[in-house]
Amino acid sequence: MSKPEHFEILKEHAVFRPTGKVSIEQAVELVTAAIAFARSLQIRQLLVDASNLTGFEPPSVTTRYFFVQKWAPAPGGGVRVAFVARPEMIDTRKFGTTVAANVGFIADTFTTEEDALIWLKRGR
Repeated sequence: MSKPEHFEILKEHAVFRPTGKVSIEQAVELVTAAIAFARSLQIRQLLVDASNLTGFEPPSVTTRYFFVQKWAPAPGGGVRVAFVARPEMIDTRKFGTTVAANVGFIADTFTTEEDALIWLKRGR
């Protein structure tokens, strides 16, 4: 498995910062590949900063459900994922986080990288 573009391995975690204008489907595939890559290297903490992805509207509840279902098997339960997104992309009820927890995928979403890193560090 090759390293995704914009994927960086740091001392305590990895960071994936995809950029560009893409469809929601392409965004989901980019993140799926990054999670799978982290898992293949036994990286336990991944920060995904999707705030520079454009080209799609905020996902519906149904779409959130399906992309979390796609991401959940990618880590095989071994990778905690902190997502950073623009505020308008985050569901205020954090539906995706709830769906993730229900399938054993440990993830949360934040508006800043700082908050995402604090959450990741708490999980060690």
